[in-house]
Amino acid sequence: MRIISGNHKGRRLRAPKKLPVRPTTDMAKEALFNILSNRFDFDTLKVLDLFSGTGNISYEFCSRGTTSIQAIEKDRRCIKFIQETSKLLEMPIEAVNSDAFTYLEKTIQKYDLIFADPPYALDQANFSKLVQTIFERKLLKANGICIVEHSKHTNLSFIENFIELKTYGGNCFSFFE
Repeated sequence: MRIISGNHKGRRLRAPKKLPVRPTTDMAKEALFNILSNRFDFDTLKVLDLFSGTGNISYEFCSRGTTSIQAIEKDRRCIKFIQETSKLLEMPIEAVNSDAFTYLEKTIQKYDLIFADPPYALDQANFSKLVQTIFERKLLKANGICIVEHSKHTNLSFIENFIELKTYGGNCFSFFE
């Protein structure tokens, strides 16, 4: 895993083996952040990274100047890795050990950007539930955006608030606002 741009550009991070994760590819991550850099000023964002795995997306936001990031992950080994890495790199990531759906039901915070990278095997009903919960609970600030990463075999365009799909190899990003 590599940080693409910002203060830690080019830095490689090695996660422990056997973590139950599938990090976003460098190509897909770079394309996503190119889109985001045209829309947002990273140092003013409040970001929620759901199903954060190794923290790959959170590190990229931090490297680009974001100072308010919550990384939500239910696997304790992943949380430990995020905590250790963010401390080593002096990144302000709050790693929260929680199921993403439970967290969304309980939080009262609002975010500029919510990124979710659930397991590709998640069923359509739960992809829908994820996005619907974010919008029903009004967890996005005005002009906020929700981005869900999924496989090219998953169609999320039927979910309310869908605006766009971007595909990079086998990785897809569905945008909601």
